[in-house]
Amino acid sequence: MRLSEYTDYTLRVLMYCALHPERLVTIAELAEQHQVSKNHLMKVVNDLARQGVLETTRGRGGGLRLLKAAADIRVGDVVRHSETDFRLVECFDDSTNACTLSKACRLKAVFSAALRAYFKELDAATLADITAPAGAARKAAAPPSAAAPVVMIAPASRRKATPKATRSRA
Repeated sequence: MRLSEYTDYTLRVLMYCALHPERLVTIAELAEQHQVSKNHLMKVVNDLARQGVLETTRGRGGGLRLLKAAADIRVGDVVRHSETDFRLVECFDDSTNACTLSKACRLKAVFSAALRAYFKELDAATLADITAPAGAARKAAAPPSAAAPVVMIAPASRRKATPKATRSRA
């Protein structure tokens, strides 16, 4: 499974705001910091504002900031809201499933369990957890899995300056 660039940008916006809680952050600042189009970031910010995660202020001296505490924003919820399709295989969608093995196949159950485990891990992490200084302890209530892979977001210097077109968000 691969997350969309839209989700990547969504997480970047939230992480940057969590790292700068003392002030308003601007779209221009985010665009420059992450080498991402302002237009793409405006779509992300508008979605996050509609969800009640970001507060936005227009005009001179305006910007954005987290509306909720970073510790109250679960990574799993962010991913669920920004991704549109979690069908790992064709048979996950009964309306389009044309697989002839569906009646005898147990692979769907394996993938379903894997997807649940994936979200269990993401739900255990908050925005505060992923923006805490290196070496800071995670919340005792949500310890990470010992075998969980580490997902890194490439620094802006290693990413393309202009992203592929993002999907329409209605």
